[in-house]
Amino acid sequence: MVSWAEPDAEQVLRALGTSLEGLSLEEARVRLQRFGPNVPPRVPRTPWYWHLARNFVHLFAVLLWVAALLAWVSGMPELAAAIVLVIAINGLFSFWQEYQAERAAEALEAFLPQQVVVRRGGTEFLVPANEVVPGDLLVLRAGEAIAADARIVRSDQLRVDLSHLTGESRPVPRVAEPQPAYRGTPWQAANLVFAGSFVTDGTGEAVVFATGAATQFGQLAQLAQRQPERPSPLERELARVVRAVSVLAFSLGMLSFFAAELWGRLAIRDAFLFGLGIIVANVPEGLLPTLTLALAVAARAMARKNAVVKRLSTIEALGATTVILTDKTGTLTLNEMTVREVWAGGVPFVFTGSDQRRAETAEGAGLGADADTGLADLRRLLRCAATCCHVEFVPPQRAGDRMRPVGDPTEIALIVAAAKVGFPLDHLRQIKRIAELPFDSARKRMTVIAQIDGTVTACSKGAWSEVAPRCRFARLHGSVVPLEAEQRSVLQHTHDRLAARGYRVLAVAERPLHELPTPPLQRDDLERELVFLGFVAMEDPPRPEVPAAIAACKRAGIRVCMVTGDDPLTAVAIAQEIGLHEQSPLVVTGADLDRYHSAALETLLRSHRDVLFARVSPEHKLRLVQAFQRLGEVVAVTGDGVNDAPALRGAEIGVAMGATGTDVAREAGDMILADDNFATIVTAIEYGRAVFDNVRKFVTYIFASNVPEIVPFLFFVLGGFPLPLTVLQILAVDLGTDLFPALALGREPAEPGVMERPPRSRQERILSVSTLLRAYAWLGLIEATLCMGAYFYAYWLAGWVPPNPLPTEPRVYATATTMTFAGIVACQVGNVLACRSDRLSLFALNWTGSHFLWLAIAAEVALCCAFMYIPFAARLFGFAPLSLQHWLPLLAYPVLLLGLEEGRKALVRAIEARSNRFQAGNAYN
Repeated sequence: MVSWAEPDAEQVLRALGTSLEGLSLEEARVRLQRFGPNVPPRVPRTPWYWHLARNFVHLFAVLLWVAALLAWVSGMPELAAAIVLVIAINGLFSFWQEYQAERAAEALEAFLPQQVVVRRGGTEFLVPANEVVPGDLLVLRAGEAIAADARIVRSDQLRVDLSHLTGESRPVPRVAEPQPAYRGTPWQAANLVFAGSFVTDGTGEAVVFATGAATQFGQLAQLAQRQPERPSPLERELARVVRAVSVLAFSLGMLSFFAAELWGRLAIRDAFLFGLGIIVANVPEGLLPTLTLALAVAARAMARKNAVVKRLSTIEALGATTVILTDKTGTLTLNEMTVREVWAGGVPFVFTGSDQRRAETAEGAGLGADADTGLADLRRLLRCAATCCHVEFVPPQRAGDRMRPVGDPTEIALIVAAAKVGFPLDHLRQIKRIAELPFDSARKRMTVIAQIDGTVTACSKGAWSEVAPRCRFARLHGSVVPLEAEQRSVLQHTHDRLAARGYRVLAVAERPLHELPTPPLQRDDLERELVFLGFVAMEDPPRPEVPAAIAACKRAGIRVCMVTGDDPLTAVAIAQEIGLHEQSPLVVTGADLDRYHSAALETLLRSHRDVLFARVSPEHKLRLVQAFQRLGEVVAVTGDGVNDAPALRGAEIGVAMGATGTDVAREAGDMILADDNFATIVTAIEYGRAVFDNVRKFVTYIFASNVPEIVPFLFFVLGGFPLPLTVLQILAVDLGTDLFPALALGREPAEPGVMERPPRSRQERILSVSTLLRAYAWLGLIEATLCMGAYFYAYWLAGWVPPNPLPTEPRVYATATTMTFAGIVACQVGNVLACRSDRLSLFALNWTGSHFLWLAIAAEVALCCAFMYIPFAARLFGFAPLSLQHWLPLLAYPVLLLGLEEGRKALVRAIEARSNRFQAGNAYN
């Protein structure tokens, strides 16, 4: 790339076998066949049907397929059909959750122009962008996109937006002169332009040296698409749970089958039914659909808060986030350059308000009796600065919208500042501009010759280092005075003070001319003996919500690192203003990162929490993501441009900007911020933490009902009793009555203090030992005891008295199994209330916080009754209608289970309080 920046234009043209006339039409056709079409590379995608198929062949599904086959072979087609239905539901829900279209390549193509103007054989042609070849001569005009990487051979006030590569929204000047001393990233070369960028001002011509995959744009596309999608923490945990449950269920089922056979107490068919029942009872068939529905509900709630997730598992991953790598411009800031302070006539003026379209009054410091003079100096300076601007306001597209400014963000800020002191755009348009000496990267200044109040005036603005040597006078307190060494020292100090605060500082000067200059304009003649008017300091101000969001991250134990392509001074100033760093942070630039090998970078990240990254490239951003991941962190990274796509795909959570982001970034990200606001990320993290807690709640709820589903089969084998619960009745619980309450738990609001605790460890499991013990050894055993009591109670009502054998009438048996089923449902009503928190009392929670919970309980009871009292359903599942006598003891089950669980929670809280007092006493001693 350096070789294209260093030679002069003639050498570049010769090296590419072309000229200022462009390629011949025949040569262009030959090169198109040789180099191929100018389109971004595309990595082959996995067909959608493979995504669908794999959801029907994983271990969990295979286990159920085997069970369905065995049920069919054993003459139980209804059971086989029910199990196949379970497989279909789980598979389709998982497919819905996991499958997302990989449209990054299409988005990249959409980002490029469809047609461009090239010169071929001395004639300009409008050709499809995909037919541009190396050696083509691009004709560049303002507002047009650039289709390939090219070297400038002619430039007339040409400025280009490279934000898709650099992340900086400020247009940069492009020149035709060779850059012999150029070193750095390719886009820092002042005579190169790149595919995907567009011209903001001026005109020019450029010769193409790279197309398609060889462009910087194409290389980013390849890098983005090669980043594998990392499974989220939830997906990894779910895979672990599925493997564990599948192996456990199959092992217990086989063990139960052979044990029943070896003991010789059951026929083969009954032994098989026993083993199959153990398998089905251990498999939480409703887990996957419940999980997916809960995540979908959370996704809709987050979308209402401007956080749109593309992959449902991203929601839970957000809750595990330990590090956020965030851009500055547009995410932490408003992405609106705003004048903050003006130093005019020796007086500082502070500007309030950040909106580009809102005019507010500037406040001068210490004006006193000289207020009129000071304001006159301020107005003179801003009118002069605004005269040196090229800004247009586009009419609104919809009624009620405001005029939209188009132009350089710095110049837009100057126009708005001028309007605030009484020079609206209509007034500025009436100023007659006669000639212009345009800005370029070498001069770092511009001058406009204009007729202001009947006087021909040269108005200049630019960097202080370039304007100061050309100033002989200064306007101070309404008078023009010679600019002596003492005054220059004061001005230098003022400039340095403003620059140290991270402001972009422009110097403004003027020179009255006695007559119109004759062309050609001589820069040295015009830009001399200027009258210095003052400084304009501007910044892209922080979003007002960001400081509170940063503070929330700190309380939540989340590390936030700013990663920006902007200047280090500006980045540090914004970081301190929003409270990201209380002390001066360690500033690491892209050049510094190039010197760090992987181990050194990890040591840096581990040992310095207050570190800020500035002047970084897309590759640097991806390196930081990977380095944090090697340290065991769960990384969320923000991005809005093509340059951010690799990092967005490489991180656990890629957060793309919705308002200002490119299609490429939105396709690469896992979550899209509709408002581009950092505070929305923090809100999403709170949702993520609540989702993890809620998943654990409904997993506890679902697994607790497995125990009363397993115990009846043990009674069947060990006690020789009729089977207290059939396999179809188990499915009626798992995919019927349990579904609505489990989903309601997934919608529970966050518990108090959810953002006051540190992120959970990667090693923390949904199925922790404490969760399993609570579900199986406590809640499950309570439910099993009560349900078997209901089973025997049904026989007792039918006249059975122990130790006599149980009655064998089919009607009595159907009533007994119905009582077991109804007992599970009744216990689960109490269980869903108990599972709202694993340690807080139900009475400490908001009873009206989740109205859906009460609707779910009502739906659970209604579905239970429908299974019993609707003849078709009762025949299908083998139920019998229950009388009031049967229902009376069941009404106490929810209260009994809830009371026992409240006692356990009170004991846990008492132990915790005693432990805390003991630790506090030791610390005091």
